[in-house]
Amino acid sequence: MKNLIPFNKPNTVGTELTNIEEAYLGFGLSGNGPFTKECHKLIKNITNSAASFLTHSCTSALEMASLLYDFKPGDEVIMPSYTFVSTANAFVLRGCKPVFIDIEPQYLNINVDLIVDAITPNTVAIVPVHYAGISCDLDKIAEIANKYKLIIIEDAAQAFMSKYKDRSLGSIGNLGAYSFHETKNIISGEGGALNINDSSLIERAEIIWEKGTDRSKFFRGQVDKYTWQSTGSSFLPGELIAAFLKAQLDEAWNITNERLRLWNFYKENLKNLEIDGYIDLPAIPEYNQHNAHMFQITLKDKRFKRDDLLEFLKKNNIHATFHYIPLHSSPAGLIYGTSVGDMSVTNFVSENLIRLPLWIGLLEEQQEYIIEKITKFFK
Repeated sequence: MKNLIPFNKPNTVGTELTNIEEAYLGFGLSGNGPFTKECHKLIKNITNSAASFLTHSCTSALEMASLLYDFKPGDEVIMPSYTFVSTANAFVLRGCKPVFIDIEPQYLNINVDLIVDAITPNTVAIVPVHYAGISCDLDKIAEIANKYKLIIIEDAAQAFMSKYKDRSLGSIGNLGAYSFHETKNIISGEGGALNINDSSLIERAEIIWEKGTDRSKFFRGQVDKYTWQSTGSSFLPGELIAAFLKAQLDEAWNITNERLRLWNFYKENLKNLEIDGYIDLPAIPEYNQHNAHMFQITLKDKRFKRDDLLEFLKKNNIHATFHYIPLHSSPAGLIYGTSVGDMSVTNFVSENLIRLPLWIGLLEEQQEYIIEKITKFFK
């Protein structure tokens, strides 16, 4: 197979350009127009949240969350080290200290059993990251949060359309942040959203979202002029982004089902390598309905190196890739954060995990070729 199989191909559903043209001809390209409002309704209905606000990215959504709770310098936020830098940056910008703990080996999510040891009098929040759209154990996290009066902010960047016990990820904590980056399942190029799951926060969230003003009230005719009310920023994206996203959200269930089909093909056809002890495949907990965001394999036979497999696949025109460099050992992590406990699982996974190509339009013959080459590498 001569043609390169890319790691990702952004998916379009066919109505994006129609929506963008409609937004353009509607003479309103700035944020919070008709398509933005439609996206808010769709996300709210899909996830059953109290409210949802589009943002420029999941990074912006997390930054908005830190403003919403008015986190202050010296506050501590517990999170896994195995995550994207935005999980920490959003809180570091407010002067908070990320407190990194290890992940558990089966689902690669925050190790709930390590959270209590990381709590201090300065702890204000827990940020569970739903890796690959696979849910953290939110009941156990909620039990800890309730006992110690902590806020839960779900980093659900990879988890739109995933569920925990029939509840949408991102709708269970106090707040939930999504990504619609082009590498995600539902996309708008760059984009994100913040779910508000506590209705008492909606009005303040709207003010922060609108640069710290009550501009939205003005446009609804609830005030005769809008003014600066509190800290805030320009979190809302333009209408062209919302128009593209609206097309994707309309097809969210079909997109998810197709990705699950591709994910299941990998799972079924790579299982012999797991049985033979070469790799670990993704595991899905009973309480989780996942969205097939990612298919990763983790090398476990010490005779084989992750980078050698990546190079072998590259030579065979397959673009697979590694994932996170742990935050706890990164230059900025050493400056701004602190670690609690052993990071052995995080370090092992970071050195041995590979993500395989997974995108709408990936052909079965391409998946068979990828599986053939991976098998050849080991055997």
